[in-house]
Amino acid sequence: MAQTKPKIEIVNVVASATIEQRLDLLDIEKKFPGVEYHPEQFPGAVFRLQEPKTATLLFGSGKMVNTGGKSEEMSVKAVNKVVQKLRKGKIKIKNKPIVTIQNIVSSINLGGKVNLEQAARTLPRSMYEPEQFPGLIHRMLDPKTVILIFSSGKLVCVGAKLEAEIHRSVNQIHSLLEEKNLMMYD
Repeated sequence: MAQTKPKIEIVNVVASATIEQRLDLLDIEKKFPGVEYHPEQFPGAVFRLQEPKTATLLFGSGKMVNTGGKSEEMSVKAVNKVVQKLRKGKIKIKNKPIVTIQNIVSSINLGGKVNLEQAARTLPRSMYEPEQFPGLIHRMLDPKTVILIFSSGKLVCVGAKLEAEIHRSVNQIHSLLEEKNLMMYD
């Protein structure tokens, strides 16, 4: 039984979306003064929302990428809000956006220290090269995530497409670290 309960915080959700029609980014830039569009530097326009605080990249193909959400739900809501604002600004959009979560990034505190040298020798699919990066990189197979483990007991989990996958990944690695006596508590 784990001595501590991991504290998990979702720090970023990346979602892609499509409305399956072309967008005129110059027209959008004209109608929305807050939208940034510099086609000579980047092919997409940046549409920022204050609530929920996110940024959505819009592309001429009708594809979008939303970042900054703190949950799957917030990302979907943000994409829908951008589409709603575009419609209010007289941009004709026929379809409802189809949103797909691509990556959920979370920050975790296990509440104890981790012996990384020992963990590197014990955990399969792990890489630890302290001269290049201070954390151990552990690849999980199911769910398919990557967990960065630091000696402080802090972790970063990337690659999840569902919030539940983060919880599964973190609980699995925490149990494994406990089981192999790689956790130290004050």
